Amino acid sequence: MAAVKELPESGIAEEDLLRAQLYQMLSHFLGNPPSEKDLANLAAMNGDESPLGEAIASLAKIAAKTDVALVAQEYHDLFIGVGRGELLPYGSYYLTGFLHEKPLANLRNDMTRLGIARRETVKIPEDHIAAIFEMMAGLITGKYGTVFDLDEQREFFHTHIGSWASHFMSDLEAAKSSILYASLGTIGRIFLEIEEVAFTME
Repeated sequence: MAAVKELPESGIAEEDLLRAQLYQMLSHFLGNPPSEKDLANLAAMNGDESPLGEAIASLAKIAAKTDVALVAQEYHDLFIGVGRGELLPYGSYYLTGFLHEKPLANLRNDMTRLGIARRETVKIPEDHIAAIFEMMAGLITGKYGTVFDLDEQREFFHTHIGSWASHFMSDLEAAKSSILYASLGTIGRIFLEIEEVAFTME
C-alpha cells in the first residue's frame, strides 16, 4: 500500500513484531489468493493450546490438504464472483452499507496525517481490509518512517479496524464458500479480540 521504504525492525518488542506479522499475514491472504509457496508456508505453521494457536494449527492442516486451484476458486467466490463476491471486505460497506463512503474519506485523511501513501498500481479502495491490515502492520514496524506509539496504534485500530473488521472475520468464518478462508477468519477474529482487550488495558 505504501510507497515508502520499509525500515529495519530492530528495537521493536518481540510481541509487537508478532502482532505485525499476524496483521501482515492476514493482509497477504485477504489481498490475493495464495501461491503454492504460500500454502506450503501455512502448512508448516505450528500452533499451541491457546484459542489462537488452535486456529493456526487448523489452518495449517487445511493448507496441507488443499491445492492452489481450489483455493483460487474459493478466493474468487468469496471476494470477486460474477458481479461481486460473497463478501465485500471494505470498511465503508460494513459501517454504512455502501462503498466509497465517509469511512474511506476518514481513512484517507488519517493516511495523509500518518505519512502513508497509496501506490499508484493499487486499484482497490484503501478501506479494503487487506490494505488496512497492511497499514496497521506498518505502524507497528516503522514502515512509514517511524514506529508509532501505542496511543497512535490504538486510535488507528479503534477508528479503522475495531469498528468493523471483527464482523467481517465472523462473516468469513461462516461464508458458504469458505474452507481455508474460514480458518483464516477464525484466526483474524480471535486476534482482533486480543488486540481489542490489549488496547483497552493499556
